[in-house]
Amino acid sequence: MKAVIFDLDGTLLNTLDDLADATNYALAQMGYPTRTREEVCQAVGNGVAKLIERSVPKETEEKDIEKTLAIFKKQYALHSKDKTKLYEGVPDMLAGLKERGIQMAIVSNKFHGAVLELKKIYFEDYIDVALGEQEEKGIRKKPAPDLVNRALELLGCTKEDAVYVGDSDVDIETAKNSGLPCISVTWGFRGEKFLKEHGATLIIDRPEEIFTLF
Repeated sequence: MKAVIFDLDGTLLNTLDDLADATNYALAQMGYPTRTREEVCQAVGNGVAKLIERSVPKETEEKDIEKTLAIFKKQYALHSKDKTKLYEGVPDMLAGLKERGIQMAIVSNKFHGAVLELKKIYFEDYIDVALGEQEEKGIRKKPAPDLVNRALELLGCTKEDAVYVGDSDVDIETAKNSGLPCISVTWGFRGEKFLKEHGATLIIDRPEEIFTLF
């Protein structure tokens, strides 16, 4: 194994509180009911546009969804680091992979600018490539394989030498569509029962367990 492709939210970083705060700020600005932390947790995974679409009241007009999304993006850009933190054990995992000569990349459905900023703050010493949502460039978001394929290209690595690590059903599907084995983690936004119900076959409960798989 030469490369590991990581999901970001729920896998490397616990971003849920900042996502929930920005979501509820946008909803409140629009006069909509706010959502619980758990409701936001269940709505993440397919990008921020889908997060907002799932969070606004049913039958909200498209123009108002777009307005809510714009408010969210502006608020989240200002407050994406207020409560976000690394999951326990992740820094040691990344350091250990680097020591073993493993290349690493992040692929996320979070908008690209936020991914780059979070990489710079938390992962600059470890992660070689970080890619966020870039559908305006014709790069489809996960679970399409586009971001993974682009990451492998930038790493100079083939899919035969890579593995994908994520915390959700979207990640399981992304790995499948990319032709990569998937390591599912239980410390993120979805639990073991959910992951198994959605096809997870290789599951770890703590970051350090990844070393038993190499």
